[in-house]
Amino acid sequence: MDLRGRGTYGAVYRARHITGTHTVALKLALHARDERFAREAELLSRIHHPAVPRLRASGHWQPVKGPPHPYLAMDWVEGTPLYDWTSEHRPTSRQVMALLARLARAIEATHAAGGLHRDVKGYNVLVREADGQAFLMDFGSSHYVGAATQTSSPFPPGTPAYRSPEAWRFAASDSAPPYAPGQADDVFALGVTAFRMITGRYPPSTHPDVAESRFWHTERAQAPSPRDVNGHCCPELSALVSRMLAPSLHARGSARELAESLDFAVARAGAESDVPLMVGGALHARASARWKERSVRHRARRPRWPWVAIIGLGGPLVLSLGWRPRAGAAVEVAPMPTAMSVEATDGGTVAVGDSVFAAPASPIQAPVAWSTIALEMPPRPFPGQTRPDASGRCPRKLQVPINGGCWVKLAVDNLKDCDEDGYVHKGACYGPAFPPARPATSSPAHCPTRH
Repeated sequence: MDLRGRGTYGAVYRARHITGTHTVALKLALHARDERFAREAELLSRIHHPAVPRLRASGHWQPVKGPPHPYLAMDWVEGTPLYDWTSEHRPTSRQVMALLARLARAIEATHAAGGLHRDVKGYNVLVREADGQAFLMDFGSSHYVGAATQTSSPFPPGTPAYRSPEAWRFAASDSAPPYAPGQADDVFALGVTAFRMITGRYPPSTHPDVAESRFWHTERAQAPSPRDVNGHCCPELSALVSRMLAPSLHARGSARELAESLDFAVARAGAESDVPLMVGGALHARASARWKERSVRHRARRPRWPWVAIIGLGGPLVLSLGWRPRAGAAVEVAPMPTAMSVEATDGGTVAVGDSVFAAPASPIQAPVAWSTIALEMPPRPFPGQTRPDASGRCPRKLQVPINGGCWVKLAVDNLKDCDEDGYVHKGACYGPAFPPARPATSSPAHCPTRH
């Protein structure tokens, strides 16, 4: 069992059933009696669709001390976030239409269950590595008919860049009650997701504080066309994305109607729909630049790999659920985005569901459910970390080769203190070794002037 994400409200683990037959995502609340988990579990129990991870179990874990903490256990999806998958695979218009049709069906199933997702976006869609199938994830911001309201702000949980024009119009009025999102809001958010997937950028902002938001509120406002930005987008896909982004919510249609239109377009579109959307890897290049920027930022902050050794938490937790940690389990994971990187790559967030995976936890008082976790050695070196030579030796005497990188053993009295300075490996604490900074090779007199 290993950690895959942690935030203000919860932590997500990858766990294996005691029978070894399947792997689950175990989502544990870091705060006792968190009612958000019960609402998410109730809606997930009503949804039965192959593009929505199935709820396996829910309940409360009772620690040795303190009140119980709610948990959810769902089918594990080994996949890549949607925008990253698009950058890596450069799909065609036909492939994108098939993927969007599957997501529209997932939204349709959510609506049929009396629910709303309320935070549809690329970061909440995973594309499975094995077969390229998309999954709608993270129902932590969802709502269903009859559920108690848990927020008092004018807006429910959601992400600003994906909010519909009518939501912002409501906020600009003098109406007293909070905005009540509808099914058309989920459809609009899927349109924003599709637009960014195709073009690499968001459509014009709907936020009233942004000048371009006037685009949505003019008398003859028309939805933006992704084909105007990316000429490789086929006309059928462009028209359907524009339909999702229609300024009038009535013009968008239901998720079911949208899915049917997408399926029809997949079957009838011509040869132009089989051209990769990003010829030459333009979007991939932008994603690589963002990744390099993120890597530099992580290194400057002493990067941490999202691995854990479950010391006191795992035993009683997995026994109560019917799971147990695998001895010597080693699964490679990519660094989880920080709140800053999510802000930069997916329109910011105010969603409860996002905070489970991305928001930083308060350093002042850690919840009891987090107090027994220590960082485990990552399976590969960090970017820029010193590496062994061809003979397997590190360049300095005190450096030790581990998992393809060079490490320095740190002197700590207790492994619990290793969480602050390094990573646990075979009962000891290590810190990554980086080469010393190179001195400048030119004098100040020869340096170009910067403006």
